[in-house]
Amino acid sequence: MRARIRDFLKTDDGWIFAVADYNHPCGIRSMLRYVPDPAGERTSPDGVKYRKLDFDAAFEYLRRVRPDYVQDLHVIPGDRVLCLYRPEKVLPSVARRNPSVEKIASILRDGGISQDSMGITGSWLVGLEGPASDIDFVVYGDAWQKARDLIARAKKECHIQDLDGVTWKKIYAKRKPEINFDEFVVHEKRKGNRGLVDGTYFDLLFTREWDQIKPALPGRAVGRRKIEARVVETDFAFDNPAVFKLDHEIGEVHCYTHTYAGQALPGETVEVRGMVEETEAGLRIVVGTTREARGEWIRSLTLLEKASRRS
Repeated sequence: MRARIRDFLKTDDGWIFAVADYNHPCGIRSMLRYVPDPAGERTSPDGVKYRKLDFDAAFEYLRRVRPDYVQDLHVIPGDRVLCLYRPEKVLPSVARRNPSVEKIASILRDGGISQDSMGITGSWLVGLEGPASDIDFVVYGDAWQKARDLIARAKKECHIQDLDGVTWKKIYAKRKPEINFDEFVVHEKRKGNRGLVDGTYFDLLFTREWDQIKPALPGRAVGRRKIEARVVETDFAFDNPAVFKLDHEIGEVHCYTHTYAGQALPGETVEVRGMVEETEAGLRIVVGTTREARGEWIRSLTLLEKASRRS
């Protein structure tokens, strides 16, 4: 069964998982997000009540109920998958019932992005959204950069809004990064993949096209390190993992936390602290070896120097 990040799946137990990888050699690598619960706060279109689980609660639940699913992620056998939710298939129906989603979609369509190059994920994808649910909007492959440019133009034309200071502080408190608040905001504002549409928060998320998916290379951890290096390629800098190619003996950064996705541009010098791994293709440094990436970060020294000169 083919599945990629931003897809969701439902098992024959009625549990709903977010697909967390592109490669699934021994089952679909996922994270448990929702379980049926008569006291749950979300109701599916077919009337089943669900409870949402955070990262730690999901692992604890499966360790207790289905320990065979628990590895480094939750690995679901293909024969247990009841259905697969694909963002690009569900977006049209969500857009018809939600004006804010339709506004984002129309901005991108009017800018030349095809309907099959965009989608919606998260609670909206599986019909478990609530009144305050954020919009996790997906754009596939090479269309993503164009979509980000269109969102930037829509902000300038006041069709959608940028985030205010209060919202940035909430995001910072939630993500708990290893860089200070001012550095965090400098990086995030340049990324341009967040905003408000009619008062609702949204993210613009990247997913690879099918022909961009390559087999994953296993790595062997050899120790933590902090390096400075020049970035030479960022084609998948907003992916998961986000990938930055470097002009360095450590040839790549693989970042598994959304906090540092898109953190630098080609030609910039970055400071990276993470776990160095050996692979068949050479060395890479991994950021996000724990959920909150404690003691790990990516900083664009070039961007921070420019910001310092402007202030």
